[in-house]
Amino acid sequence: MVLIYAHTASTRLTYICSFIFKELLHTDNVITTDIEEFERFDGIKINYSDHISNSKLLFEDTIHPQLIECFTVNGYKAFFKTENSFFPFDIFAASFYLLSRYEEYLPDTKDRYGRYAHENSLAFKEAFLDQPLINTWVQHFAFKLNELYPSFTYYISDFTFIPTYDIDIAWSYKHKGFYRTLGGAFQSLLQFKWGALINRKLTILGLKKDPFDSFAQMDVLHEKYRLTPLYFFLVAGENGDYDKNILPSTSAMKRLIKAHANKYTIGIHPSWQSGDDKTLLKQEIHSLEEISGKKITISRYHYIRFNLPEGYRQLTAAGIKEDHSMGYGTINGFRASVASSFYWYDLKKEEQTSLRIHPFCYMEATSFYEQKLSAAEAFEEMIHYYTACKAINGTFISLWHNQFLGTDPLYKGWKETYEKFLATISA
Repeated sequence: MVLIYAHTASTRLTYICSFIFKELLHTDNVITTDIEEFERFDGIKINYSDHISNSKLLFEDTIHPQLIECFTVNGYKAFFKTENSFFPFDIFAASFYLLSRYEEYLPDTKDRYGRYAHENSLAFKEAFLDQPLINTWVQHFAFKLNELYPSFTYYISDFTFIPTYDIDIAWSYKHKGFYRTLGGAFQSLLQFKWGALINRKLTILGLKKDPFDSFAQMDVLHEKYRLTPLYFFLVAGENGDYDKNILPSTSAMKRLIKAHANKYTIGIHPSWQSGDDKTLLKQEIHSLEEISGKKITISRYHYIRFNLPEGYRQLTAAGIKEDHSMGYGTINGFRASVASSFYWYDLKKEEQTSLRIHPFCYMEATSFYEQKLSAAEAFEEMIHYYTACKAINGTFISLWHNQFLGTDPLYKGWKETYEKFLATISA
């Protein structure tokens, strides 16, 4: 057990100490404001003003721009530098700043989809977005604490890989209904896309497999490599500019959802429309529950379109217990600078919530559409993030879409890239 002295009680300090000690290091900690109790204690203890000079952040109850100056220590970036302390920076405050997404509560310029733009983030500006920095900090901190107190013991969880998939366009041509099919064919005709026109006809006639239908092959990969994937289904009741999945009222979509619910854990992929109309999310969850026969408690926002704290409050109000949206849709990397799950801290309410956040760091669509990488380059990027997570015994969560694993010429080579990745990490 580690006893931590602070001059005053703080929900922020309690939250981050629980994450660092209990969740990452699997050891107990107690915070005291009684200096005499602290001095009498004959065990492992930290004076959060002497052993580690505090930066005041964890004792504030307002949200305002922080003066942050990064420096390099032991080969990694850090900030909130300390003087005459056993650790070179205020790890509690720095970790809280990144984990709580403090900067996302500050005034900023949104991206084209109305989301927090990655260019605003400290991790991007200081070039540590590609690192699970908090995990690295905590492991070094534990090592230093063990030097100070040889009796200090801790345990870091084993590395975990979780493949996840967003099913927001289940089929390219099939099951779209007469008018959508006719409209798609007419568009191909206007753009002189004869190959697409022919493929659409052959697919609808059942003479060719739909190019986005990769579900059977995905099952083969999961069985071959003993994977436990998560699937997130978009089940908007109506189609829109950004919600283009097969409607959940169709028998084909119902069969697809039921088949996956019987084999895997499935979650809701809240539609673009539900972000504008708050009443829709509960309807979509109810729809998915009715079709699957399962209780739905996990989610990932479509287009990663959410802002804090509203987005997470909406999920909590709808009964969601775990969310997988903590990542960027415009660049790959560690949005919260961590490769471990954590409880969301509502900074405006100054409280730890019951919503569990599972950050992802790699999405193939980001590599393809935003970073303009080839399939070969994307393989190297994926290996980087896998290796970075494994090095600190974190959790690597990847995000793929079924269309990238199918036969559409647009995504040529990506299916092979994913298969190569799975084979490489399993070797």
